Amino acid sequence: MNSAQLTVKPGAVALMALMAATRFHHFGSPFALPDASLAVFFLAGLWLGGRYLFALLLAEAGLIDYLAIAQLGVSDYCISAAYLFLVPTYAAMWWGGKWCRRFAAVNFNTLAQQAVALVSATSLAYLISNGSFYWLSGKFAGGNWTGFLESFAKYYPSYLQYTAIYAVTVFALVALGKNVLGQRATQHTH
Repeated sequence: MNSAQLTVKPGAVALMALMAATRFHHFGSPFALPDASLAVFFLAGLWLGGRYLFALLLAEAGLIDYLAIAQLGVSDYCISAAYLFLVPTYAAMWWGGKWCRRFAAVNFNTLAQQAVALVSATSLAYLISNGSFYWLSGKFAGGNWTGFLESFAKYYPSYLQYTAIYAVTVFALVALGKNVLGQRATQHTH
């Protein structure tokens, strides 16, 4: 009789904790960090993969949003028909990360390609999430392309900046950790 075994990956737990710690305030505040969800989906796609983890991260995001609104008094301003477009938004980040898996070596060229993938995935995610919110939420009466471009100019830079800062920081911490662990392993074998 075979029993299914659930394996808990520390990286998945760490990324889920990062999302849980930051998702309550999209832009951050003096008391809270900005939302790291986009970087979490990118890094999960890069390092972990698996459709079950993608679904688990989506469920976590939805649960956090529900708790923030229902229990903590966070505004429900962003909840609209466009909320469903967070699924393809996060899928864009996930697939951007998965695409970066092809780079086994860590060197300037591969890091540059990963950076381009991160910017591209984040840009597509922005167009999906903010575009759907602008056009479908009902919050922008008489929405037009000029208004959308003004919104783009206002919010896109921070959207990209926060995602890049989280992704680069976590990537660097993981690389540093691997380096330290590799040095310790080498010292123990000599």
